[in-house]
Amino acid sequence: MRILVVGDVVGKPGRNTLKTFLSKRKSEYDFIIVNGENAAAGFGITEKLAEELFSWGVNVITSGNHIWDKREIYEYLSWNDEIIRPLNYPKGVPGEGYTIKEAKNGEKVAVVSLQGRVFMPPIDCPFQRIDEVIEDIRKEAKYIIVDMHAEASSEKVALGWYLDGKVSAVFGTHTHIQTADERILHKGTGYITDAGMTGSTNGIIGMTQESIIPKFLTALPQRFEIATGNERINGLDITLNPETGMCEKMERINLKLEEI
Repeated sequence: MRILVVGDVVGKPGRNTLKTFLSKRKSEYDFIIVNGENAAAGFGITEKLAEELFSWGVNVITSGNHIWDKREIYEYLSWNDEIIRPLNYPKGVPGEGYTIKEAKNGEKVAVVSLQGRVFMPPIDCPFQRIDEVIEDIRKEAKYIIVDMHAEASSEKVALGWYLDGKVSAVFGTHTHIQTADERILHKGTGYITDAGMTGSTNGIIGMTQESIIPKFLTALPQRFEIATGNERINGLDITLNPETGMCEKMERINLKLEEI
């Protein structure tokens, strides 16, 4: 089983880069997971953009704290479980925190979205909330992929070890900076602290220098704008064992648009 994970897609530059990559290489993968919470000009995602990503071959869209930025997505989340919000938001909010879908090879793949609490908005505990559902998920799906959308590296690493042997892979998102710590943990779970960002590298985590630097200089609110140029795709190429469901190989993807 070969899984493609694509790190936070930021705005139109990120979407265009993703489209180019998938048009050339989606046939190599059995299942495709994309974090799309920054797809709409960097803040949230719309139904139209989600449908666009699905039309390119994406199986599941994960998210994080920005999933709520476009109000129109609330209703879409309530009926389409191909796009998921973090599981550990309070019960009763729109959408689902995990989904189970069929891969190209006919196998079932579960995808779970979680959000950290360190330096993030206060929500329910991601460790306890996944404990509530993991056994039910394991009854339905051998392959389980977890997106841990969090600020603190320590919280992501802790979740990786906590879920070692229980899920196929844990990948971090949110910081938009790809880390170089991809590995297979002791009990077979693939892990990386952050899958990175898909979008322009001319700016600051996808936004223009001109809209970000003044905020650091003055501490005053700024209107962030999407950077363009020097686009890259960041993500993961994950190979899972068909017998155990555990990770055999995890390789980082970090390519310039012209290298795709």
